Amino acid sequence: MSNLFADIRKILSDRFNLHEDKEDEDIIIENITRNVEFKGTNLWALVFAIFIASIGLNVNSTAVIIGAMLVSPLMGPIMGIGLSIGILELPLVRKAIKNLLIAAFISIAASAIYFLITPLHNANSELLARTTPSLWDVLIAFFGGLAGIVAGTRKQTSNVIPGVAIATALMPPLCTAGFGLATGNLFYFLGALYLFFINSICICFATFIIVRFLKFNRHQFADKKLKRKVNRYLLLLLIISIPPSGYLAYRIVDKSVFENNARKFVQASFTFKQTQVINRVFKYNPPNNSIELLLIGNNLTQQQVDSIKGKLKSFNLAHTNLVIRQGLNAKQEIDFAQIKASILEEVFSKQNEPDTIVETISKLDRPIPDIKKELAILYPALKEYSLSNTIVNTIESTRADTILLFFGKFSRPISGKEKDRLKNWLLFRVKADSIEIR
Repeated sequence: MSNLFADIRKILSDRFNLHEDKEDEDIIIENITRNVEFKGTNLWALVFAIFIASIGLNVNSTAVIIGAMLVSPLMGPIMGIGLSIGILELPLVRKAIKNLLIAAFISIAASAIYFLITPLHNANSELLARTTPSLWDVLIAFFGGLAGIVAGTRKQTSNVIPGVAIATALMPPLCTAGFGLATGNLFYFLGALYLFFINSICICFATFIIVRFLKFNRHQFADKKLKRKVNRYLLLLLIISIPPSGYLAYRIVDKSVFENNARKFVQASFTFKQTQVINRVFKYNPPNNSIELLLIGNNLTQQQVDSIKGKLKSFNLAHTNLVIRQGLNAKQEIDFAQIKASILEEVFSKQNEPDTIVETISKLDRPIPDIKKELAILYPALKEYSLSNTIVNTIESTRADTILLFFGKFSRPISGKEKDRLKNWLLFRVKADSIEIR
């Protein structure tokens, strides 16, 4: 048995060996150090990336934002901080922190200038996503940082670094902070800085872990006093950064758990046929968390409301306040935008269910244009026709497809080529996915 474990350990060690193709340590440090400083090319690339990301957030274009993150050189100083702490290089710590602060200031300033002059000032979904960090942002930044430093220590370059730049999303939060500054929205400004800070800390920590795992040589001090001084500085840096980031990370995890539990609670508890939840708001503010729901349809009785509130404990929401608005109280709060959003959310959620007929129903309702005159010109032999959307059910499964069905009566039999030509023309003209000609 011991030999088996030894063999498994050897196989895993060979498979996950990070020392095999590791670049020379001095070259790794030189490469990371070179990307720490913002001047010349790096600075111009940063400014250009800022404007690209700001435009992407402004027009709500994911593709443009991804392009900006590929251009952005912000990973340099962040990885530099993690490396310098790992090898006890105090001058590099100072240089990396200084350049990261400069980069953040320039990014926010440039973005604020853009949002001051742009005629579009709406907070789109891409922008709003960068104002409230979630547990997933923390995990993405941490594992992205691990992937980034591992790729940075290899002899051969790969496409990992660009992928990390996209995944960790350092540029959009700074642009969102600039938007908050330009529009005077403190919530956006602080929320975006919060996300940037969390991402940066996670990437630094991931870099530090890999540097120590690879056993980089630490800086040796001839003067013991200087060594103690460096250790004090690094300890002070850890004291300043680790507790706040740990607290923030805890808040993010706790908020994600609360929202997940609240979502499950609403889905499980409000299954009434004549009453619909059209809007729900989960407010995380411990110890005063709350769930606010807006209902339409038949009013729930007080007994039903009390029964629902009794279920909060089973979803780990014992200290959560449940606020239900219905009847006249609901009418005062109703916003048609909320109703529209709720309907869309319901449709999109049902589309992922295997037995749903939402998509089928929507295709049945698809309008069919009037093509009578065009058919008369293209096919003079056609005397009568019928064109409609219909459901085709599969006997052996629950699958149901919607096709366009064409019935035609011709004064003479038509050839196979003519039938295929008619089918292709109808698919193009009616913009249908499939068609059956009878």
